[in-house]
Amino acid sequence: MSAPLSLGIDIGGTFTDVVIHDPRDGRAVIWKESTTPDDPSRGALEGTRRVLEKAGAKPEQIGRVVHATTLFTNALIERKGAKTGLLTTAGFRDVLEIARERKYELYDLFIEMPKPLVPRPWRREALERLAADGSVEKQIDIAAALKEVGELVEQGVESLAICFLHSYANPAHERAIGAAVAERFQKLSISLSSDVSPEIREYLRASTTVANAYIRPLAEAYLDRLEQALRSEGIPGGLFLMLSNGGLTHVSEAKRVPVQLLESGPAAGALAGAWFGRNAGLERVLAFDMGGTTAKLALVDDGEPLVAYGFEAAREKRFLRGSGLPMQIATVELIEIGAGGGSIAHKSELGTLNVGPESSGAQPGPACYGRGGTNATVTDADLTLGYLNADFFLGGAMKIDKAATDKAFGTLASSLKVEPGRAAFGVHDVVNENMAGAARVAIAERGRVPSEYALLATGGAGPVHAWHVARKLGVNRVVCPPGAGAGSTIGMLMAPARVDRVQSFTDALAGADMGAVEKAFVALEKESLDVLRLTGADVDGRTVRRLADMRYIGQGSEITVVLPSPLDEAGVRREYEAAYKTLFARVPPGAAIQFVALRLSVTAPMPGTGGKLELTRHASATGQKGTRPVFFPDEGKTVETGVWDRYALKAGVSIEGPAVFEEDESTFIVGPNSTARLLPDGSILAEAK
Repeated sequence: MSAPLSLGIDIGGTFTDVVIHDPRDGRAVIWKESTTPDDPSRGALEGTRRVLEKAGAKPEQIGRVVHATTLFTNALIERKGAKTGLLTTAGFRDVLEIARERKYELYDLFIEMPKPLVPRPWRREALERLAADGSVEKQIDIAAALKEVGELVEQGVESLAICFLHSYANPAHERAIGAAVAERFQKLSISLSSDVSPEIREYLRASTTVANAYIRPLAEAYLDRLEQALRSEGIPGGLFLMLSNGGLTHVSEAKRVPVQLLESGPAAGALAGAWFGRNAGLERVLAFDMGGTTAKLALVDDGEPLVAYGFEAAREKRFLRGSGLPMQIATVELIEIGAGGGSIAHKSELGTLNVGPESSGAQPGPACYGRGGTNATVTDADLTLGYLNADFFLGGAMKIDKAATDKAFGTLASSLKVEPGRAAFGVHDVVNENMAGAARVAIAERGRVPSEYALLATGGAGPVHAWHVARKLGVNRVVCPPGAGAGSTIGMLMAPARVDRVQSFTDALAGADMGAVEKAFVALEKESLDVLRLTGADVDGRTVRRLADMRYIGQGSEITVVLPSPLDEAGVRREYEAAYKTLFARVPPGAAIQFVALRLSVTAPMPGTGGKLELTRHASATGQKGTRPVFFPDEGKTVETGVWDRYALKAGVSIEGPAVFEEDESTFIVGPNSTARLLPDGSILAEAK
């Protein structure tokens, strides 16, 4: 093979993680580069150069590049997308403003709802109308619609979302005007709701399509620039993008529907949790990913993360459901449960300690980074408590300013009228309690019990906090996989290609035409395979899952169930009732069931995905680097604790807690009254006694 290596690039809010992996023997090399917010690709390319140098590899050996980024999510949050217009059915221009007519905080008199991405003057109406079954009630007036679009173009609109009523049932009108607009205004980016989100619910479909239009010019420019930059670096491999659903796609599909990439980085973290969990022999894990900006959790059952078909972006209130822009896309079910290492600690108006949601980001970063940051952050607290080693941050590659941390905590402690050490533990404990509380609720909402899972930690800060979060959750097993600090990037490199497709189907289950259902799935699979083949995936080794959104007739929401094979009414009823009972403990007797939508998920192995991971081993007689004082809340005091080089330990070795395990990208903290074992795959499994 002329270009055997795989390169993964994950651009986060604080660090850009870059990993080179050789699928032939599993060897991997990791580099963490500070993210460059002004131009994220600059940090990515610098990290690529550094990891190639560290690995002793040449650019021409890179056979494929896999990428995830928060750039598009940030564009929504910061409102830095393209000037976007919306063309919709006459009478529906205010759907984005009306939304769900629901307040996410009922008693807040000064509530701020998410602002539409398209201002009202740029929302225009087309004379057309379809019935709910897709039949034409009023033919579209192409000339009048083109006149409206022309005015938008004159006013500087760069991207257009087209979202007509009931186009999920019949896309003819959208496609007709889309073709006419593309011919007349060739520089205008166009997104059709029948392509982006062909599902019921007008507001959700419009919101998703508008978001796609809003970020599409940015995505096209960024991905073109990145492809060119990689070629300039001499890297011949193709560029693949991580999707929110936990799979990969080729760059042209990412440019067409970039809204599918909004949760790409966090999804990779969940995928890493599932992959590492399977390697460690664990089928049920809580994939806990904590980086510099946020902490997220994903439930992994039977070796696979749960997938949802909608989420919210750009929330006004970070942890409040209903305060963001809804997106109808397939996404790994991620629960944002807290702050990250760069989150700033401050005194609240009530005089209590608060942590986040404001973050110091990559610039200036935590005070200890020595880049001008003056606020105490979670990372500064971890350094103060002894969890982090100032002389071995990022393996010694990054110089730490301990004096700046001490000064920042002196200021915070003074405002709280406590000792600096107590303030530091307060920051650490508040973050852990916030994460445990949010995780507890989210797990219960999904009908699960935390104690049945192992907590698997990734991200730079995840292994530092995992043990204490697990204790608060009542979880007795904590796993730190190899390369945990760059876990999301490793997850991307092991990801399959994936395509999710959906088609509206609203028939009642009783007497439903299963032949029509079968025909719909065949068409969806053909469409999916056309996309998969462009990735170079092994389509002959594909896995196909047929699902359906279903509900009891009269309900306002539905659940997604896996359909039986072969399809029959009794089998579908059994699957639906079993899924419903798992969530709600009982089923209403005699209630009629209906389909809402048919979903198809197709995954196929990607060439270059290896079945193992091998990081550089270190020569050592015992693996112990020494000791240092570390504060443990269980003891209520600082304890002289053994510090271990995890890559000098041999499989099967058992170490009594408390213990600190250091690696270049992260540090794993294990508390007292525990035992930590090194598993054959290189993961450390810590268990409470």
